[in-house]
Amino acid sequence: MNRAFLLILFIFSCQFNLIAQRSLSTKSKKAAELYYEADNFRVRGQYVQAASLLEQAIAKDKKFHEAYFRLAVIRKAKGNLEQAEQLFFKVISLNEGNNGPSYFELGELYLKQDKYLQAIENIEKYLAYNPRNKKRVEEANSILRNAQFGIENQKTISEFQPRPLNDKVNSFPMQYFPIVSVDGSYLIYTRRLGTTSEYDEDLVISRKDESGDWSTPASISENINSEFNEGTCTLSADGRTLIFTSCYGRRGFGSCDLYISEKNGGEWSNPVNLGPNVNSSSWDSQPSLSADGRTLYFISNRGGGVGRRDIWVSYKSDDNDWKKPVNMGRSINTAGDEVSPFIHPNNKVLYYSTNGLPGFGGFDIYYSNREDNWLAPINLGAPINNGQDQVSLFINSKGDKGYYSNEDNISDKKGIIYEFDLPEIHKVKYRASWIAGMVTDAESDQPLGATIELYDLERDKRVSLVKSDSVTGSYLVVLTEGSEYALYVEKPGYLFKSYTFSFELGEDIKSLSKDIPLDPIKINAHTKLNNIFFKSNEYKLEDKSKTELKKITRFIKANPNLRIEISGHTDNVGSPEYNQSLSEKRAKSVYQFLLEQGVAPTKLNTKGFGAGRPLVQNNTPENRQLNRRIEFKVVKI
Repeated sequence: MNRAFLLILFIFSCQFNLIAQRSLSTKSKKAAELYYEADNFRVRGQYVQAASLLEQAIAKDKKFHEAYFRLAVIRKAKGNLEQAEQLFFKVISLNEGNNGPSYFELGELYLKQDKYLQAIENIEKYLAYNPRNKKRVEEANSILRNAQFGIENQKTISEFQPRPLNDKVNSFPMQYFPIVSVDGSYLIYTRRLGTTSEYDEDLVISRKDESGDWSTPASISENINSEFNEGTCTLSADGRTLIFTSCYGRRGFGSCDLYISEKNGGEWSNPVNLGPNVNSSSWDSQPSLSADGRTLYFISNRGGGVGRRDIWVSYKSDDNDWKKPVNMGRSINTAGDEVSPFIHPNNKVLYYSTNGLPGFGGFDIYYSNREDNWLAPINLGAPINNGQDQVSLFINSKGDKGYYSNEDNISDKKGIIYEFDLPEIHKVKYRASWIAGMVTDAESDQPLGATIELYDLERDKRVSLVKSDSVTGSYLVVLTEGSEYALYVEKPGYLFKSYTFSFELGEDIKSLSKDIPLDPIKINAHTKLNNIFFKSNEYKLEDKSKTELKKITRFIKANPNLRIEISGHTDNVGSPEYNQSLSEKRAKSVYQFLLEQGVAPTKLNTKGFGAGRPLVQNNTPENRQLNRRIEFKVVKI
């Protein structure tokens, strides 16, 4: 490089710095240098260094309003809203020119403090300058809409009193995205060892001790946590499928990917990337699993969506492959950002945060109820929502307690996990309970890995599919309030078992314990069919029997070497002749349905036993109901 060029470059640089300084209000060269140096730190997010340099610039020139403005913006970004407010006032008092930017910042600041009238006043002052920045004008109009929404919807609900979990849980510089087990016995969340992104994230678990207090958290598993990044996670209701986010270290498809780990016995498997069917070359994060672990909701900014960050959903096939995700569409997603989806264990309510709908400011929590389709989202309302950002809400299975992390940017800990009692108006309509136990071989008592299906009898629709643990035999299935259910447990080489459960709206919620022994297929092995229904003294099958009848059909077709006896049984009310006839006719009704489903008549025979083979004494209405039944027996192999 020749000397003449260097001289020109030096002159140009001096002229540029002189012009830049003249565009500022200060006449102090040193104050201007400090201001520009501070800006280099500010744009990199190094606010402490930037603020220190701006304070030095102000010390050089007490009327340097641009430095006051930059310092106010930093204070606001760090959550020091009162300091920021005073600094913006100072800017306005010093600046005789365009104070639109200060009025905009004040309007946004007041929205964060739920001071809606002041927010409107300052945004209107900003708009009075006729600003040309279209994006900023859109943001200003959004603040106006949110402030008006806040005025119209602000309430005081005395029951909303969030409580921080104990210091054992909140022991890290950051903790966030809590999830609680279906039975409420343990808590899993993400912890970070520092308040910036370069610090390690891991998943930790805290269990309730005998006194009901949360214990000191520990790493969820050495197989899951690593030197890499383990972020927001979700867990199936049985506690055996975990999906989490990792954004660096592991080889993936995009900037953040989703990974899965399965628990067998007491051991978590090494995490595996969910693969290109789910992950993309974009940002994929913040997963939420349905209770049975077969539907995955998550956030992605991939192409083909409605807005910037949308909720997508992927379904697990019966072959256990995750299907290509689909966008949840405009009934849920907006042109803005959606974050932190959470599907309640009842599988009927989806909670999420968005800044794309009118709200109280920032991100508000909304929920959508599912009937045949997802209904229009509803703002969860004040005081849960306010002018700050609300994200990462978790509602327990009973629908009466919530958990969230509050990132206030003020205290030493950026994220504190809170628990609160849901106000009555926000409690979940359809609560979730569960049935749990062990699946074993009826002869050897050894644990079995079996398939467990839950059907809604009224709709003849499968609502859940899980597997029992092949090492321990343990299983857990969620029951949602408001339905009558059939539960089927099956494994090749064994007779299936059927059970019936009713969980009507308003019933006392309680969990059920049910150990399930499966009988190996052999001559005379038999099982009771608990979901075959007849009206009293009739032999015509009720419609809700179809679920069980189709299950029998599939079993017989899958085991073509078997001959099956369908037997009818009654209680002892009525004459022996009447009961014998009724039991035979009911068995024949089942036989006829199976023939219509394509079962060969050579595979079946029927018998009626009347009241001759009771399971229990016919001395109570409940016992007589147990004795009225259809059974299924292997008579030939």
